[in-house]
Amino acid sequence: MTTSPSPSCSTSLDETLAVLLARFGARAVLNRTVREQHSHGEGVPVSGMPDIVVFPENNEEVAAILALCNANGVPVTPFGAGSSLEGQVAALAGGVSLDMARFDHVLAISPEAMDCRVQAGVTREALNAHLRGSGLFFPVDPGADATIGGMASTRASGTNAVRYGTMRENILGLTVVTPQGDIVRTGSRARKSSAGLDLTHLYVGSEGTLGVITEIQLRLHGVPDQISAAVCQFPDLASAIGTVVASLQSGVRPARIELLDAAQMRACILYSKLDYAQAPALFLEFHGTPAAVAEEIALMRDIADEYGGTAFDFASSPEERSRLWKARHNSYHAVMALGSGRSIMGTDACVPISELADCLLETAADIEETGLVAPIVGHVGDGNFHLGILFDPADADEAARAEGLAFRTARRALAHGGTCSGEHGIGSHKMVHMEAEHGEGVRLMERIKRALDPAGIMNPGKMYPGLAGSGR
Repeated sequence: MTTSPSPSCSTSLDETLAVLLARFGARAVLNRTVREQHSHGEGVPVSGMPDIVVFPENNEEVAAILALCNANGVPVTPFGAGSSLEGQVAALAGGVSLDMARFDHVLAISPEAMDCRVQAGVTREALNAHLRGSGLFFPVDPGADATIGGMASTRASGTNAVRYGTMRENILGLTVVTPQGDIVRTGSRARKSSAGLDLTHLYVGSEGTLGVITEIQLRLHGVPDQISAAVCQFPDLASAIGTVVASLQSGVRPARIELLDAAQMRACILYSKLDYAQAPALFLEFHGTPAAVAEEIALMRDIADEYGGTAFDFASSPEERSRLWKARHNSYHAVMALGSGRSIMGTDACVPISELADCLLETAADIEETGLVAPIVGHVGDGNFHLGILFDPADADEAARAEGLAFRTARRALAHGGTCSGEHGIGSHKMVHMEAEHGEGVRLMERIKRALDPAGIMNPGKMYPGLAGSGR
C-alpha cells in the first residue's frame, strides 16, 4: 500500500519548508531519492513519501522543528535505522521525516551503577562496541542493527529477552520532545520508583505518536563468565516445541532459545552455508558461571533426548558463536534469497508458553494450506514467533493469501491468550487488531494521544484505529 502526500501547495506547508531549509541548510533535504529512502521500512508493503527529510543534531533543534510543525499543522514522522516492520516510518500524511542518525553519541557510562545514557541514533552494535572492555554489555538484540531510539519507540525485544528482558525492562528514563516543542526528562537512574505517573513507559512503545525520544537511560549487564552456544535438531516441529516448553517448565534459564522450522533452516543453510540438516532446530545459548552453564546444558540435553533431539553441536569460541548467531540474524535475508524476487511480509505474535505448541502447530498447518512459503522462526523462550511470508505483490491472489495468513496468525494468538505483536509493534499494518486485543482500552489510548498531541502531527495514521484518518 502506497500513500502519497497531499499536494505540497498549502501555505502552512510551504512556510514550514522554507523555514526548515533556511535554518538547516544541507541538513534539510528535498531530494526525491532521499525522500523515497525515508518513505518505508521493511517487512510490509506500506509506504508514504515525506515532503522533506531533516537531520537534527541536538534536543533544541528537535524542539524547534516540532514547535514549528505543531503551529502549522504539518505531520512529523521520526525515522531511525528504517528497520521497523509494520509501517511505522512511512510518512502516510507527508510532512517532515525526522531522521535521528546524527544523534549518535554515547553520553555517559557508569560501570559502577551498570547504566549508561545514549542519544537515540546510537545503534545497539555501536553501543556494545563502545562498551567493549568495560565488562558490561547491552543485551536487547532484535537482530537488525536498529537504533536505541527506534527500539525504545517500538518496545523491541529479541533473542536475549528470555533472560534479560525487553526494552521495557531495560530502560530507566528518557528525554522526550513533545509535539509542542517542550524538552522533558522522565525517570531517573534509580532501579525503581513510586514517584508519580510512569511517563517513561508511556513513551516506550508509543512508536513516535506522542513525541520524539532523543535520549535513553539504559540498564547494562555484566558480561557472563561463560557463554556456550549449541544447535539441536529434531524430527518434527512438535518435538522441538515440546522441548522448549518442557525445559522452561523445568526451570532451565537459557539466555537464548530460538526455534527455526524446516523451511527456515533450509533458507539459512543455503544463505549462510551451514552444515545442518533441513529439519527443525533449536539455537541455544547459556550464560553464567562454568558450573551453572554445565548444569543447565546437561538438563537441556536430557529433555531434548526425550523428544528425539540430535546430539548438541556446540559453538564454543567467540568466532564460532558469532558465525552461528549471524546465520540466525540473517534469517530475514535468507528468506528473501529463498523467495526468487518475491516480497516478504514479516509478522509476529506472542502467546503464553502453555499455548505455544498448539498455536505454532495450527499456524504451520495454516501455512501449508495457503500454499505459500512462510518460514517460522521464534524467540520461543518467551512465546514469541515470527513468519516471513513470501509473496508476489503483482499477483493479487498471492498478496491476498499473504495478508490473510498474517491476519489469521494475529487472531490465532489472541484466541490463545496472547498478543498480535510481541515485538514488531503496531504501525499501520496491525491497527486492524487493536480493538480485538484491547477493546475499550483503545479508546483510552486515543484520548491520551489527543491530550498529548491535539494537533495530530505525530506520526499520523499509526497505532490508533479511531484516528487513522488524522493528519494533513
